[in-house]
This record gives sequence, C-alpha cells and structure tokens, in this order.
Amino acid sequence: MSSRENANVLWFDELHREDVNLVGGKSSSLGEMTSAMDVPVPYGFATTARAYRYFMEQTGLNDQVNELLESIQDYENSEELHSACEQIRNLIVNATMPADLAKDIEQAYADLAKKVDQDAPFVAIRSSATAEDLPNASFAGQQETYLNIKGAADVVNRVQLCYSSLFTDRATYYRHKQHFPHEKVALSAAVQMMVFSKASGIMFSVNVADGDDSKIVIDAIYGLGEYVVLGKVTPDHFVIDKETMKIVEKNIIKQPIQLVRVADGGTVEEKVPEELQGQPVLSDSQVIELAGYAKAIEEHYGCYMDMEFALDANTDRLWIVQARPETVWSQRKAADHADEEDADVVKEADAKVAVRGLPASPGLASGVVHVIDNPKDIDQFKQGEVLVTVMTSPDWVPAMKKATAIITNDGGMTCHAAIVSREMQIPCIVGTKSKNLAATDALKTGDVVTIDAKNGVVYHGKVASMLKKSASAQQEGNQMVAAETFAPTATRVMMNLGDPELVEKYSSLPADGIGLMREEFLWTTYIHEHPLYLIEQGHPEKVVNMLAEGIAKVARTMAPRPVVLRLSDFKSSEYRKLKGGDKYEPHEPADLLGWRGASRYYDPKYIDAFKLELAAIKKVRNEFGLKNLNVMIPFVRTVDEAQKVTEIMQKEGLVRSADFKVYMMAEIPSNIILADQFNQFIDGYSIGSNDLAMLILGCDRNNDTVARLFDERNLAVKRAIHHLIEAAHKDGKTVSICGQAPSEFPEFTNFLIQSGIDYVSVNPDMVKETKRNVAHFEQRIMLDKATGRGIQDPTDYDW
Repeated sequence: MSSRENANVLWFDELHREDVNLVGGKSSSLGEMTSAMDVPVPYGFATTARAYRYFMEQTGLNDQVNELLESIQDYENSEELHSACEQIRNLIVNATMPADLAKDIEQAYADLAKKVDQDAPFVAIRSSATAEDLPNASFAGQQETYLNIKGAADVVNRVQLCYSSLFTDRATYYRHKQHFPHEKVALSAAVQMMVFSKASGIMFSVNVADGDDSKIVIDAIYGLGEYVVLGKVTPDHFVIDKETMKIVEKNIIKQPIQLVRVADGGTVEEKVPEELQGQPVLSDSQVIELAGYAKAIEEHYGCYMDMEFALDANTDRLWIVQARPETVWSQRKAADHADEEDADVVKEADAKVAVRGLPASPGLASGVVHVIDNPKDIDQFKQGEVLVTVMTSPDWVPAMKKATAIITNDGGMTCHAAIVSREMQIPCIVGTKSKNLAATDALKTGDVVTIDAKNGVVYHGKVASMLKKSASAQQEGNQMVAAETFAPTATRVMMNLGDPELVEKYSSLPADGIGLMREEFLWTTYIHEHPLYLIEQGHPEKVVNMLAEGIAKVARTMAPRPVVLRLSDFKSSEYRKLKGGDKYEPHEPADLLGWRGASRYYDPKYIDAFKLELAAIKKVRNEFGLKNLNVMIPFVRTVDEAQKVTEIMQKEGLVRSADFKVYMMAEIPSNIILADQFNQFIDGYSIGSNDLAMLILGCDRNNDTVARLFDERNLAVKRAIHHLIEAAHKDGKTVSICGQAPSEFPEFTNFLIQSGIDYVSVNPDMVKETKRNVAHFEQRIMLDKATGRGIQDPTDYDW
C-alpha cells in the first residue's frame, strides 16, 4: 500500500480527480483544480477515506452501526429511519477520536496557518463522500458543510460531525434506495481556507434552461451563496457566449437582503445597502473572468460542469470553491447519440405514452425529467426541469416554482401539488400510480418528455408539432381577445393565493379580494427557519419582518379589496423540516390530526412564536397602514380554543372591529355542529371543504386505496355546509368557501348560491369562469322567482 493510501491527511496539491476513492468527489475535484490547473482555488487539505475507516474501526462503531441499520425494517417509515439514524449519529459524535488521527488533523491545520501566515485562520469544512467500487455513485449534496470554523479543536470536532453526517436520514435512505452497501461508502472532509464573500453564486458551462452548450450561465448574489440554493434571493443572471466570450444576456435583479459572516464566525441576514440593491453584483470584467474559468474547467474535465464561486471582500479576488460534473444535460447528451439531428424529437403520430394520470393543472410543456424521492434533495432541482416525485408538500415550493411541469405518483385534484400548480399555472399531472405505472418508476432523471396536462398524458420525447400547435393557438387567442366584462354578483368571488410574488400577475383578475392567503408559502420560500429556533438564536425580528413584507405585498397590491390571511397551519412534520425544527417538534404518527392550527397558538411551548405572527400582522395594519388585512384561524377543534386564541389576539392589540375581521376555518365537524357557539368569537367562516369532507366521510383524499370515496358533493357534506350557512346567518356572520369544489363542479357552486353563501374563493385560473357561473346562477334564481318556475320551497332540496 502506498504512503498516500496510508495517509490520514492529503493536501490539495497532492490530489487529482482520479483520487475519488481516497478523498471523494468533492475533495478530489478541489485537488485537481489546485494541482493541474491555473484556477484560483482556496488552499487546504482533505482527510482521507482511510482516516474515516480507521476512526470507525478504532472506536468499535462498525458493529453498532451495522446492528442499527439492520434493525430498520421499513426504510419508507420515516419515524423508524429517523430513530436509527439519530442513534448512529450520536454514537459517532460522542465517540473519542483516536489520538493519532486527531493529531494529524491538528498538525495539518497548524501547517495551513503557517502557509497563509495566520495564527488561526477561518476555514470551510466540506463533506466529500467516496463510494469505493461504485464509479457511477453520486452523493452530491448528501452530507454537511461547516463554514467559518476557527481553531484546531473546532476543526477536529467538525470533521467528526462530517463523519456523522454520512448517516443523516436523507443520505442513508438514498444509499438504500440506490442499493449501495453502507460499508462501501466512506467520508472525507475537505478543510479549505474560508473566503469572506461579499458576493457569491453558481455557474454552469451549459445553459441549464435549454441545454445550449455554446453558452455559460452565471447567477450571482450579494453575501454568502446559501441564499441561492434556498431560493431566498433571486440572483443576477448572466449568459456568456463561449466563442466570443462576450455577455449576450444580462438580467439584474434588485436584491434587498444578504447572508453575511459576523465576527464570531457565525452568519446573519442583513439588508443590502440601498445604493447597491439595484446594482449588478459583479462587474462585466468579473463575469468574463469567471466565464474563462468555467470554460477552462469544462475543457479540462471534458464534460459540462457545475461550479460555485465567491468574491472575497478583503482582496476583491474571485475564487472557485467547488466544481462537479453537471448531471441532467450531461446525461441527456450521453443518451443523444442517434442518427437524427435531435433524437428526442418525435412525430405526433409516433409519440408513445410514458404514463397517465389526473389532469390537475392544464397546459402543455416539454422538458428534461428530474426524479426526486426525498424532499431534502430539492436543492438539486434546476430551473426548467420537469419535477417527478411521489407527492409534494409546502417545503417543495422553491423547486415547484422552477419546474416547467410537475408529475406525481399520488394525489387527486385537491392535493398539494394540484392546488399549488394551478395557482402558479404550471402544467401538472397527479395520481399516476392509480392509473397505471407510477411516474417515478416509468420515468428516470434525464428523460425528455412532453406533458399534456389537459388530458393527463405524458409522452416520451419532445413532441414538437404538439407544442407548436399549442403555441400557435395561444398566440392566435391572444390576438383575438376583446375587453372582458363581468356582471356584478351578490355572491362575491374571491381568490386563493400563496406566493406573494404572483399577486401583481393576478391583481387584474375580476376578484373581489383574497379569500385565502396561505402563510405557509412565506415560511418555506422566504424564512426557512423554525420560529422558536429564531427566538433562541436572538433573531425573532426575522419572523416579524419577513412575514410582514410578504403579507404587505399582497395587501398593498389588492387594496382596497380585502385580504384574509390564514394563520400558520403547518403540521409538525412540516415544521420539523424548517431549520432548527427537530428540537421543537414531536414525531406524530398522524400529524394531520395532531398539533396544528389553533392548538399550537395558546400552547405554552409555542405561544411566543404565535405572537410573532401577530406582531407581523400589526406591523402591516398599523405601521404600513394596510387596513384591508384580516385574519383567519385554522383547525379550531373546540369553542374553548376559539376563545383562547381570540383573547391572545386581543391582548396583543388585534381586536375585532368594523375594519378588522377575524374569521375561522370551518373544516371540522364540531365547527358545524357548534356553529351557534363559535359565532360569539368570530366574524365569519371559510369552509375548508377538503378537510371537512375528509373528516365527515372518514376518508383520506391522498390515500389511493380510498380516494375514490372522497367527494365534496356527498350529501353529508352538503347538509353540513347548508346547516353552517343557516347557523352563521342567524347571528349575522358571513360564510365563504376556499376548497376546490367550486372550481371543479359548477353544480356545486349552484348549490352554494342556493344555500345563501356570501363568498366563493377559488384559485386564480378559475376566477373568471366562476364569476360567470355565479352571475348565471344568480340570474337563474331571480328569473325563476319572477316567473314562478323552479323550486320555491327550501325543504324540497335534498340538503
């Protein structure tokens, strides 16, 4: 065995790209750029796979880890997987590192300090997994990265934490899913000089939006690069022609916030100085310099590359901090060796069906498939790809916004993927598993498909003629559109909205206001961190300010039309996915019926977080002067809960009045049965017909086995709704509905109007049609009464 294979530590200039088995893909790539290329890479060293295996052997952890892994009976059981992985990580973190290994790491850090002439330099420590004998294995993004680490002891500690990250739930599940033996995988830690980024970003040596490999694309933001991955800041976008090395496209975006390093080595979110917010993050010369590095790296590696860069605040020097092969278009290119100029383009007559499902959001699109099994992998999803997964949830929204289309195994017309895609107007097909082969089995990453979401069909390849017809029809339709008029209606038609960024796009629709603004989008797309974690970290203002900013954008754009904000209604599993959430959230076997909605707000464990929501609402109403903002309380199980929550609101300065309404979601049978008692604490109801139908019928709409029984038009559901409207109106309370049924079934809208509902709130794509339907049904009722035709006695109705 060579001395390199016996080493615990190797320097970057000792490493090459073929050293994946020694130090993993990330470390070997940093070594290759350092030792074989003229590319600026922050210097450092890597612990080896040998060091990891030595640590596991000397601490006696191998047998314990294997025993815990063998105890996992069902990897799809998230609770079981989480429990085993958590035990493994604790064993690794709490073990004592062998003295000789710790000494080698400490000595390397001391040598690095001498090389850069600093006593104790700050370093970044990046995990780099190695899969021996598994050349096609890809573990990108599966393990951890630690920034701003200082001191030999802390470096050793973070290396050990890197070792434990090999057994996160996500990484362990991934290896199991790919049939990779755990013992074949080891962990290297790349210890690299920290760049104090005043700007950072990512770049590709291929245009990932369309696969054009004559272009280089660069996305840049102020501060640290984490906010690019999280989608929290929209970056400046540059496109450079490889041949001329000139910028051919430049899109400069106003960036109000940035993540920056603070003196103690931590990070904090700050406002970008006002004078810089609309200025380019990079100068043209810096963009061209980066493009030159990207071109050189691609030529050296011989494949499309995905790179990260940073601009040092102290030296104004650009650094390449990571480079790895790009996956989607590289796989596409490898599969494209065919005689035709474009092997993926197929004739309409020859198009073969890949999978069928329910047409959840209409539209026609084509793109490259990216299959994602685990929500923790969504940071790997690229703009313009086709998202294929089992099912989405609120934390998937950043990826969904990038998708050209969405396909899921599970779900019906009221599932999360269906609702969100309709709002975003992204073609979406759900429930493929119930129709034939599930999408995640029928499709693989890199496939090119055409999605006909009007008819629920996915075709192999790019059916160019179909797409061309759709584009031509849309263009013709746009040219022929005349000014639309809508008859006034007594029953107001409101709009559902989640993403504040879409409010300007939809504000011109003939909606009478926002009947349901979902707060969850703000948490998953902007805040990302658990409110109790932010309180513990000393940054509660982040919740208040970011919630207020998103809410105000909607209220301001819609004013003077009313906006009804539904307070947070995450389930515990969804809260747990926010940063820091593990510490505060229980593992509930059925969190749909667990700690959610009103039950959180008055709970001593959560009340401080709830008060931050209320502070944000007060800021929007009082500081910003947007008095059209009202609120709605979700999932109120008992009358006592309604009283407790409204009393907290009153104490925090949010008192019901003529210009501030407090509504309640009616989604539990108790809300219907005890409406006469709930009335005293609220101004009205919004019927959540999805949950209400599920709980009345005892039927999970997302469970394929019984989903066919879920129907909001069921007589039991209609009788409940009719009773609620009568009980509410007796005390002068209003009733709205924000479920999917009015969008799907015009006859259900007719029933609601016959019952006297005050508002109907639908997704943006259905506002116009619902407005026309409501006018039609109201005119029909008036005509029937005037002529004596139709049903006159309410008791004749079956509800």
